[in-house]
Amino acid sequence: MRVLKASGPTLRLHWVRNHNRPHRLRRVVQLTFLGICLWIGWRFFQFYHSCLDVNGAIATRPAGVEAFLPISALISAKLWFKTGIIQPVHPAGLLIFAAVVAVSFLFRRSFCSWVCPVGLLSEKLGDSGSKLLKRNWGLPRWVDVPLRGIKYLLLGFFAYVIFCRMDLDSLRAFLDSPFNHIADVRLLQFFRYASPTTMVVLVVLAVLSVLVRNFWCRYACPYGALTAMAGLLSPVRIKRDIPSCIDCGKCSKACPALLPVHKLVAVRSEECSLCLECVEACPVADTLSVNLVATRRRVKPLFLALAIGGIFLFMDLYGRWSGHWQSSVSPEQLKQEIQYFAQPRP
Repeated sequence: MRVLKASGPTLRLHWVRNHNRPHRLRRVVQLTFLGICLWIGWRFFQFYHSCLDVNGAIATRPAGVEAFLPISALISAKLWFKTGIIQPVHPAGLLIFAAVVAVSFLFRRSFCSWVCPVGLLSEKLGDSGSKLLKRNWGLPRWVDVPLRGIKYLLLGFFAYVIFCRMDLDSLRAFLDSPFNHIADVRLLQFFRYASPTTMVVLVVLAVLSVLVRNFWCRYACPYGALTAMAGLLSPVRIKRDIPSCIDCGKCSKACPALLPVHKLVAVRSEECSLCLECVEACPVADTLSVNLVATRRRVKPLFLALAIGGIFLFMDLYGRWSGHWQSSVSPEQLKQEIQYFAQPRP
């Protein structure tokens, strides 16, 4: 049995040096992706307004905005499976979708906790709840388990419609339609001119996320369901070194997925997002770590951060190099379709 030699101030200093790094790395990655999303959003907003100016020049449309079109990407994925062709209307959306799936296969639901800006927002809402109310409520198991199934039902619905009900002609008709050409603009307008019902739903979700940590991500996000299912095949998982564990339970209290980490040898749950909050909370160095299942070698947080960022960077560079990044729809055609869409209807 391993003996913990450090104690008192020495143990505290050892903990700070060895456990602050995972949390800081994840926050840097989260904020980096958030900054990229905000930059893309601003450029897209400029593109949209340039298209409304009849005689003005058209600003460059950022292809990265297609990351927010997962339904179109899923339909493009089926077309690619069937034909091997990357549909040229929103090619960047398919490559970004592929990056999300690849990250999930390799590193479980890490997309949700390291990349997704909605995940970061949900996390901060939960933090505000714990500060204001001194706690986050956890739902009873008999409520929690059925609610977690909602996101899988939503994903199953989309998958059924796309993979079972749509043939190749239907896929091509949708992807080549004017509706899909400006799906990003329609999404922008949906939030810019949100209906009272939409605003009520968003406010309710925000309040629930304050009360119940990660409410949207845990119960309702179809993307979260996809990453969770892909993560079941991941070659890595968090493992607990039983001899050095002091059974303090701090890891379980820190886990946003409410997993009983201190009772597990390895965390196999599909809800684990490799956020490393349990590793951060553990007072004994190297008791909790990310390990490769096959070789039992440890995966360092820095490698995890670089690998996640590297996968998205690779897809970006590949798309630009191969010509599968910018939409095949000309800026002039997009301008015409946007102006028609923006016209008031009788």
